[in-house]
Order: sequence, then C-alpha cells, then structure tokens
Amino acid sequence: MPDTPVTSDTLETQILPLSIAGQLVQSASAKLGGLVSRAYESLGEVTVEAPGVTLVELGLALRDTPGLEFDTLIDLCGLDYMGFKDGRYEGPRFAVVIHLLSVVRNQRIRLKVFCTDDDLPQVPSLVSVWPAAGWYEREAFDLYGIVFAGHNDLRRILTDYGFVGHPFRKDFPTSGYVEMRYDAQQRRVIYQPVTIEARDITPRVVREEQYGRA
Repeated sequence: MPDTPVTSDTLETQILPLSIAGQLVQSASAKLGGLVSRAYESLGEVTVEAPGVTLVELGLALRDTPGLEFDTLIDLCGLDYMGFKDGRYEGPRFAVVIHLLSVVRNQRIRLKVFCTDDDLPQVPSLVSVWPAAGWYEREAFDLYGIVFAGHNDLRRILTDYGFVGHPFRKDFPTSGYVEMRYDAQQRRVIYQPVTIEARDITPRVVREEQYGRA
C-alpha cells in the first residue's frame, strides 16, 4: 500500500493488508524489546495483541513511530470472555480493546490487551497518550469493573453512584440486584431488592383452524 496522505481522493479508509501488520510488529518490537505478543489479519482488519503491562509504551510507539502515526483514539471498550467457546476457553477472562486511526496515513488498527488478574482486572491508563481515552476508560470501569491505573478521575459514568456490580459482566444477573422507586411516605427515591419473579416464558401461537390452507 503506498504511503499517501489523506486527500479528497482518498477519503475512504483503506483496509490494512497483512504485510502492514508484519511491519507494525517489527516497528513495535524494536521499540518495546519484543514485548508485542502477535499481530494478525482477519476479515481485512489488523489486530495487535500485547501484555497489559506494556500498554502505555506500545501506545506511544503506535502514536510516535514514523510510518505508524496512529494519532487518534477512536474507541476503547472492555471484553468478558467468561463462557467463551462454550466454556473451553482457558485464557484471561477480561481484555481491553482499543481502536486507533492514523489520520495522516488513513489507516486503522485494533490493539488488544488482556488483564492478568480475573478478580481485579487492571491495565495502565492511556489518558497520557490519548486524552480522549478518559471517558472510554470510565465506561469500561463502570460496565466491566476494569481498573485503569493512573486515571485521574476513575469513577462510574453510566450507572448511578450507589450501583452494585458491573452490568456488562457475563455473571451479572439480567434483572440486576436492586430496583429503584419513589416512596410517597419518605418523599424520595429509594432502592430495594429486586421484586421481579423469575419465570419461564413459553411463546404461544394461536392460529385459525384453516390458517395457511388454500
């Protein structure tokens, strides 16, 4: 792929071929001492995996290395691999995925890091590399319970202050733990244990006797 800057004729984002992933592994490995785990292509998209401890260093390499220049963080989210592959998956439960864009080179890449501790998932914060990561990291903390070390304001952003648990975890109950309602006597909103009764819902199909017949 020619190294051409973005122009009016190249507005459509190019899909990185595997050869670019190989160059990326070489560039990142040279700067990080071989700490990059692997890079691979799937469905025309490039993914780079690395240990969580190297996240900040790898982020700086992806942003600052000539020929890479991934200067824009597009998205950051958490992953919960509990029950993955029908329970046959034996790797770390939690991971963080970051999608990056190089505006100059009109290229995209996905960065994935795994949390080594399932009980207290934690990775370094990327706010110092891409300030836009701030709210995304708060979202991943809120929904998955992933701690971003070094974040200067790591608190919930979508759920309430007194919310219990992390709702995007696979073991979080669908109905949650508590419900909220207005109490007329206390004249305020209160929390109480969930009162929804678990039940099996069987669809019932009712058709006319001659339905579908000519």
